[in-house]
Amino acid sequence: MKTKYAVWVAFFLNLTYAIVEFIAGGIFGSSAVLADSVHDLGDAIAIGISAFLETISNREEDNQYTLGYKRFSLLGALVTAIILMTGSVLVILENVTKILNPQPVNDEGILWLGIIAITINVLASLVVGKGKTKNESILSLHFLEDTLGWLAVILMAIVLRFTNWYILDPLLSLVISFFILSKALPRFWSTLKIFLDAVPEGLDIEQVKNGLERLDNVASLNQLNLWTMDGLEKNAIVHLCLEDWEQMTETKNQVRQLLEERGVQNITIEVDTSQSNHAQHKRKVTALEQHHGHQH
Repeated sequence: MKTKYAVWVAFFLNLTYAIVEFIAGGIFGSSAVLADSVHDLGDAIAIGISAFLETISNREEDNQYTLGYKRFSLLGALVTAIILMTGSVLVILENVTKILNPQPVNDEGILWLGIIAITINVLASLVVGKGKTKNESILSLHFLEDTLGWLAVILMAIVLRFTNWYILDPLLSLVISFFILSKALPRFWSTLKIFLDAVPEGLDIEQVKNGLERLDNVASLNQLNLWTMDGLEKNAIVHLCLEDWEQMTETKNQVRQLLEERGVQNITIEVDTSQSNHAQHKRKVTALEQHHGHQH
């Protein structure tokens, strides 16, 4: 439940400061601050959606969602990443032309605004930074971007106190936007792969297959599915063909141990007898049934 509150705190901090940025950017004449306010407003909307979806993701499984609601947190991370990337592209397009025609800015106002902004972003990152979900990871990236961006803005304001290099304002916007784009794209791809049920990061499926096939009582591995619902808990479905049905329990324990050692928490194991032993097993079952029949 801590994740839910962390994301809501991030939302309100972001929305409030986006409005302050927009007003201050207009007053101080900074295109970098104005662009960042639009960026932050888009982020605030994304965080709001994420907060709503994060709340849903904490629900227990029910008749409608038998696997639970964890994917909703993942959906929030995807939405946030998309808006973050879109905002970066829009800032880049807006400021490319401004490099050719830079405008004067109020360096003192920007300096104080930057100090306040860094304080707010550090506070927000401390709230969200302890989380482990993909959603919180994307939000932490946003606050890192903002903190680094405002550090650069403060440095720019200091330089502008002694020079008239106003080209630094749109140039800085481009640097910030390219930086966040380079970070958001890999995160987006990583989250999308989880959403599409790819093998979880850090798990080598060939290594797992080889380990299962080398177990003493395993005749063949018929099925192996590895996936994660939220990027945290790993799941597995294994279908094995066994040499000796009598050793089924021991083999299942070995399979479970092998997967747990690789960080898989939820494991479903299905077993069959090999073809050579199938007829013998069937005869045993038939004989047992006939024995019970005679007793009746």
